[in-house]
Amino acid sequence: MMKSVPPAKTDVSRSRWRDQVGDLFERWSFLMPSVLVLTVMLAYPIFYTIEISFASFDIATFGAGEWIGWANYEEVIGDYRFWDSLQVTLIYLVIALPLQVTLGFGIAFLINAEWWGRSALRALFIIPMVVAPVVAGGMWRMILDPLWGIMNYWMGLAGIGSLDWFGDPKLAMAAIIIIDTWRWTPFIVLIATAALLALPKDVFEAAKIDGANWWSTLWSVAVPLLVPIIAATFVIRWLGAVKMFDIVLAATYGGPGKATNIINLFIYEEAFRSLRFAESAAMAVIVLVLTMVLTGIFLRGSRKLEELF
Repeated sequence: MMKSVPPAKTDVSRSRWRDQVGDLFERWSFLMPSVLVLTVMLAYPIFYTIEISFASFDIATFGAGEWIGWANYEEVIGDYRFWDSLQVTLIYLVIALPLQVTLGFGIAFLINAEWWGRSALRALFIIPMVVAPVVAGGMWRMILDPLWGIMNYWMGLAGIGSLDWFGDPKLAMAAIIIIDTWRWTPFIVLIATAALLALPKDVFEAAKIDGANWWSTLWSVAVPLLVPIIAATFVIRWLGAVKMFDIVLAATYGGPGKATNIINLFIYEEAFRSLRFAESAAMAVIVLVLTMVLTGIFLRGSRKLEELF
């Protein structure tokens, strides 16, 4: 014979279930306004862009017109300017990201060492982060001006001739990387500083007792412990770097020629200057897919490093 469940136990289980459902409903009631805002602000523009990319653009309604399938994508893929802009963006990313991560963690290690004045220097490193990108681009354009810029003045005092930072294609890309590195390295310094403070102190004390110098401590102790954090920081900075637009717009506007015409600026120009909204939407979707794929690869690599270290 089957044993009947006592009514008291049944009531208790039902009461627990109601409490759990009520708690879950209460939590989601606080989250729903934010979820709705994010859905409207993020999901709608993405789906709107995808819809436009598969249709002709109706300028009268500012929306999708006749459905034309993959025609916009075929036109974008056959446009050499699109690939040139991707190449320019790749050059910027390959140079700027490793440079910023290396400088960020190196500076963090230096300012966490015991020496006079490090607290003041930490405060100074915050300044570039609070400067708007457009302001940073315009400010550095004045600093690097070939005639009146203070950078060329200092280089003249050092015996180096004046450089045309925004007239030479290679120097223009170098200027963009310098400006972006100046602005975003402090962000990495903050992350690295927090990571260094979280490391176990006994490991560094043991290395000091064993007679390890500054370089040995950095390379053999700190770096292996920080490898997962470095990988995660690289992914975070990558997600910000692929959106580069403001600094280039203010400093070089893609010039000279197309030397600094990164993909976001090219999409902007095609959409709002040439009024090729459907083709620009197709470009944006392609860039989004490439970004998602590369981000997935970087995240997988980051997890592998966490398992190894």
